[in-house]
Amino acid sequence: MTTSTPNTLNSANPVTPPQKRRRGRPAAGSTAPAETRNLIIQAGLEQLTEKGVTATGIDQVLKQVGVPKGSFYHYFANKEAFLLEVVAAYGDYFARKLDKHFSNRRRKPLSRLQAFIEDARDGMQRHSFQRGCLIGNLGQEVSVLSDTLRHKVEAVLQDWEQRLAECLKEAIEAGQLANDCDIHAESSYFWTGWEGAVMRARLKQNASPMTQFGQRFIEQLQR
Repeated sequence: MTTSTPNTLNSANPVTPPQKRRRGRPAAGSTAPAETRNLIIQAGLEQLTEKGVTATGIDQVLKQVGVPKGSFYHYFANKEAFLLEVVAAYGDYFARKLDKHFSNRRRKPLSRLQAFIEDARDGMQRHSFQRGCLIGNLGQEVSVLSDTLRHKVEAVLQDWEQRLAECLKEAIEAGQLANDCDIHAESSYFWTGWEGAVMRARLKQNASPMTQFGQRFIEQLQR
């Protein structure tokens, strides 16, 4: 998974920061609520990929976007609802990133996986190893997650596994992998190992764990 967060929730349609307004709930009919809600989610993405759930408070997120705490419950029912929205936004963003690589028919399937690995590595370096994977961060804090949030995180991981499995299926069809390759088991193994590689890269402040894991994974696939 990626090691950086999107600059906006949809890079093709950047969210323009709302103009300074009075504190409290926005006026009826204003477009500010949707914009402000997106900005709060974006701030949550940034904070959570750097610090995780335990070290991230709602006050920090709201301060980043200049929204008063009293307005938080206008946008989200509670903190769990907010976290679920953040996870969904990250999952959607990352799914688009995976599709960009795994569905790139100009490359052979295993080359697409290599391109994703290199892109993720470059993202880690670009953010000076401060931002990890939001899903991986949440997985390490499972003791503080509700069952609903835990199931949502697992569902995102399963979606990523399915996308990689489809790429590996194409690798079989292209003659890059043996016909008996268990694409679902290999995909599950990749994401489990990849999360560990991302965590180790942050610890070392060096992308070598990601490069090494990616290289070994592709090599063992082809044996």
